[in-house]
Amino acid sequence: MNLNNLLIARKKAILDRWFDLIIESYPPETAQFLKQQKNRFANPVGATITKEIEAIFDRLAQGDVRPEAVSDFLDRIIRIRAVQDFSPSKALAFILRLKAIIRGELEKGASGPIDRGELADMEDRIDALALKAFDVYVQCLQQLHEIRVNEVRNQVALVVDRMNARRAKASQAAGGPAA
Repeated sequence: MNLNNLLIARKKAILDRWFDLIIESYPPETAQFLKQQKNRFANPVGATITKEIEAIFDRLAQGDVRPEAVSDFLDRIIRIRAVQDFSPSKALAFILRLKAIIRGELEKGASGPIDRGELADMEDRIDALALKAFDVYVQCLQQLHEIRVNEVRNQVALVVDRMNARRAKASQAAGGPAA
C-alpha cells in the first residue's frame, strides 16, 4: 500500500489528532469549549478549524499543495490565529506538527515498511504548506495593522473635527467670525 492510500485509510485518526493538537494551543477552558461544542454557529472557530484542516489534508494527500490550491484553507485558520495574539511560531506550529502525527498514524496502520522516499515527499509538501502559511500569516498581520492605523486615523480626525467645531462655536459666542 502506498503512502497516499495509507493517509486516506488513516484520515479520520490523523484529522482527530491534528484538531486536538491545534485545540491544545488554546487556554484550557477555551480548548474544552472548542472541543466539546459541535454546533458550528455556537463554535465557529472549532467548525472552521475542522473544515479547513480536512481540506488541507485532502490536498496534501493528493500531492497538491500549490499556493493557489491551499491559500484559502490556510487563510481561514491563520486569520483566526493571527487575531488571537499567538506568537508567529505558536500560530503556525500546527502545520509542522502534522509530520509527527502522520508518522505516528502510519506506524499504526502500515502492514509493511513505509517507502522513505514517499515519506520524504510528504514531509516536503508539509514544509511547503508551512512556508505558505507563513506568507498568509504575514499578510493577515499586515491587514490587522492597516485596520488599526485606519481606526486611529479616523479617531484623530473625529477629535480634530470636534475641536474645530467647539472653537467655531466659542468664536461665534464671543462675537468673532465663524471659522
